[in-house]
Amino acid sequence: MRELLEAVADGSLSPAQAEAELNGYVTGDAGRFDAAREQRRGVPEAILAEGKSIEQVIELAETALETTDRALLTRISPAQFEALEASIDETVPGATIDRRETTVRVTMPDYEPPTVDATVGIATGGTVDGPVAAEVEAVCLDAGVTVDRVDDIGVAALSRTIDQIDRLRDADVLIVAAGREGALPTVVAGLVDTPVIGVPISSGYGYGGDGHGALAGMLQSCTVLSVVNIDAGFVAGAQAVLIARAIDAARG
Repeated sequence: MRELLEAVADGSLSPAQAEAELNGYVTGDAGRFDAAREQRRGVPEAILAEGKSIEQVIELAETALETTDRALLTRISPAQFEALEASIDETVPGATIDRRETTVRVTMPDYEPPTVDATVGIATGGTVDGPVAAEVEAVCLDAGVTVDRVDDIGVAALSRTIDQIDRLRDADVLIVAAGREGALPTVVAGLVDTPVIGVPISSGYGYGGDGHGALAGMLQSCTVLSVVNIDAGFVAGAQAVLIARAIDAARG
């Protein structure tokens, strides 16, 4: 305790960093940021930008950077990103901003990323699955996992799937995103001996649209398949990261 107080007093540690050390989280006007989640759970807290004001997004991102040296934001709007980018450029010169569709990762200039000796394969059925796949990709890259992404291999033309099957088999973990009836993860899971995580996408229309048909189809898969919620890219990516780390540890 005394060392923390002395560090705050001499300026080598900020009050937010000290609070994170003591409580595991930092409390601000925008809420509490769980700075200790990665140490406790193995995956960092992501900031869900959807539903938050621009000011709240910026505050939480700056808190994440201050306490963990990086920030991961999901479902960010163009207006939120524009404001965040301007704020980061002003307050944290030299920070790296990596935007992938609606997911953004910001790292401090001296941040040293981890490395994991495992590959997560990401497959999508079509172009509409891209934003969720990008969220998956950002989570995996943040953890230091090698990512191999292959897009537009939906089963409407099964040859597109078969053409990529050897590549899919090479991955240690597979995340397969698909909308409509959600058939792609089921088909892939029947052709590989790799753990497969299915992500239903909120595409389609009419009965079973908005991802409900895809979710039902994946839950009823006759091949061995794990399924996350509709559009839950972060959850799928985090689960794959935990599996990848276990594989890395076994190899080591």
